[in-house]
Amino acid sequence: VVESWSFLDTVESNFRPLVVIELAKGTKEETIAWFTKRIVDKKANGGAQLLIKPLVMENGVENIYLVGASHLRLLLGAETVGLVKECSDNSMRTFTYSSRKTFKDFSDDNHNFLTMAECQYIIKHELENLRAKNEKMIPGYPQAKLYPGKSIVRRLLTSGILVQIFPLHDREELKKLRHSWYGRVKIGYQPLDDIRCYFGETIALYFGFLEYFTFALIPMAVIGIPYYVFAWEDYDKYVMFATFNLLWSTVILEVWKRICAILTYRWGTLLMKRQFEEPRPGFHGVLGINPVTGREEPVYSSLKRQLRIYLVSLPFVCLCLHFSLYVMMIYFDLEQWALDYHKENESNFSSLMLYVPSIIYAVVIEIMNRIYRYAAEFLTSWENHRLESSYQNHLILKVLVFNFLNCFASLFYIAFVLFDMKLLRQSLATLLITSQILNQFAESLLPYWLQKRYNRRMKKRMCSQKTDRDLSIAEQVNMEKEMGTYLGTFDDYLELFLQFGYVSLFSCVYPLAAVFAVLNNITEIYSDALKMCRVYKRPFAEPTANIGVWQLAFETMSVISVVTNCILIGMSPQVDALFPDSKMDLVLTVALVE
Repeated sequence: VVESWSFLDTVESNFRPLVVIELAKGTKEETIAWFTKRIVDKKANGGAQLLIKPLVMENGVENIYLVGASHLRLLLGAETVGLVKECSDNSMRTFTYSSRKTFKDFSDDNHNFLTMAECQYIIKHELENLRAKNEKMIPGYPQAKLYPGKSIVRRLLTSGILVQIFPLHDREELKKLRHSWYGRVKIGYQPLDDIRCYFGETIALYFGFLEYFTFALIPMAVIGIPYYVFAWEDYDKYVMFATFNLLWSTVILEVWKRICAILTYRWGTLLMKRQFEEPRPGFHGVLGINPVTGREEPVYSSLKRQLRIYLVSLPFVCLCLHFSLYVMMIYFDLEQWALDYHKENESNFSSLMLYVPSIIYAVVIEIMNRIYRYAAEFLTSWENHRLESSYQNHLILKVLVFNFLNCFASLFYIAFVLFDMKLLRQSLATLLITSQILNQFAESLLPYWLQKRYNRRMKKRMCSQKTDRDLSIAEQVNMEKEMGTYLGTFDDYLELFLQFGYVSLFSCVYPLAAVFAVLNNITEIYSDALKMCRVYKRPFAEPTANIGVWQLAFETMSVISVVTNCILIGMSPQVDALFPDSKMDLVLTVALVE
C-alpha cells in the first residue's frame, strides 16, 4: 500500500466531480492557495492527495471548487475508512487494496465497484482528516488559530471561511431512484438497497424502520377496526385488546433487531470497526495535551461540564416540565368549560366545541416541542461536549423527556387520576390526528413548496433547458448549493417514537389509533422520499450498524406501555370482579403479570 501511495497519480484525465466546496466570497488568495495545495499534496506531506478544480460561474466569481479523486486513490481510501465489501465466496470482509482481486465484481477498469455515496464518504473523511502540521494560524486570517493535529476543515468552518461542503447529486441515478421509490403508487417494499447505495446506511435504515413499523402496525389496525365498530361505547371490553397490545409492543422491537442485523450485514456495516472519534467542530477549550494520544488539542474540564449539566441544564429542563404541566392544567380548565357550555346549550355547535380544547392543546404541544428543541440544542452545545456521540445522547435525552411528558402527561392524568375513559379516547384521537397533520405540513409540504418556488426562479434566471439531464455542472451546483441542508434523522425518529407511544400506551380505549398511524406512515414514506430527492441537498453517507440510541428509546416506551396496559387491565370491571374481597391481591397480581 505504501508503494501504491507513492506512485499515485494525482492528475486524471476523466475528472469526475464528487464533492462541492463553497468558500466565503472575498476569501483571501493566499488562503485559497494554501487550502487547495493541502488538498492535492501527497499523503506523505500531510495532504489529502485528491483532485480539485475551481468552478467559474457566469459572474466570474471563483469561490466554488469541485473535488474528485482518481480510482486508485478511492480504493486506497476505502481501505483507510474500513469499508466492508462482499468477497467472491459471498463472505463479508474489510476491503484491503492488496487483496482487491478477491472481492466480488472487482476489476481494475470497473469504476462502479465503489458506489458514488461511498466515494463521497471517503472524500469527506480525507478532507476532515487534513490536519495542521506546524501552522499556527490559517494564512491570511491571524485570528483563526491552528495547532498541530487540528482538523483544518473544521477550523475553516467555525471561522466562516468555508461556507459548506456537500456531495453532488447524480442526476441519472436520482431519476431512476425516484421512479422506483415513489414515482408510481404501488403496494410493496421500498428499494432499500438502492436507497442505501445512493444515500448511505443511516438514511436507508431509517426508511427500513419506517417501513417495518408500518407493517407491524397492520395487525393492530386489523384488530382495531372491528373492536371500534362492535364495542364502541363499551369501554369494559378492552381487556383482550390491551393484552394483545402489550405483547405486540414487546415482540415488534425484538423482531426489528433481527431485521436490522440482516440489513446491516448485507450492507457491510454490521462488521465495520468503530473509528476513533474526533472532537466535534463546536468543542472548545484551552490548549493542552490529550492524555491518550499525547497530541496538543483543546482540553475542557469534565468537572466544569458536569456543573453546567447539573446546575443549569437540569434545573432548566425541570422548569420546562413544570411549565408543560401548568399548560396541561389550563387545558383541563378549558375542557371543563366546554363541557359546561355543552350541557347548557346542547346544540351541534356546542358538541363541536367539545373538540376545540383538545385541538388547541395539540397545536400548543407542537409549538412547545419545537421551541424547547431549539433551547435544548443551545444548552447541549453550551455544555461543550467533546464528542459528537456524547452531544447527541445528551440532546436526545433532553428532548425525549420533555416530549414524552408534554405529549402523554394529559393522557396519564385522564386515565389514572380522572378515570374518564370517554375523555381519554377523545383526547388521544385529537392529539394523534392533529400532530400528524401538523408534522406532514411542516416537514414535507411546506419545504417542497418553497423549494419548487426557488427552482422556478432559478430556472427563469438561467433560462435553462427543460430537462434535468441538460443542466450543466455550473447550473447544477448553483441549484444545489441553495437547497436546504438535511439535518439528519432525529426529527423523523422522534415523530415515530411519539406515534409508537400513542399507539402502544392507550390505543385499547381508541382502537383506531393504529389505523391512523398506518395511513400517516404510508404518506410519510412518500413525503420523506420526496423530501430527500427534491427538497434537500444530498447528505453525506454515514455508515451505521443499527438505529443507535433510538432502539433504547423505543424499548423504554415499550416497558412503559406494558406497565400502562397491565394497570388498565387491572382497572377493568371484568378483572375487578375476580377479586371481590381483596384489592391488595388485585394489585399484586397486576404487578406479577407486568
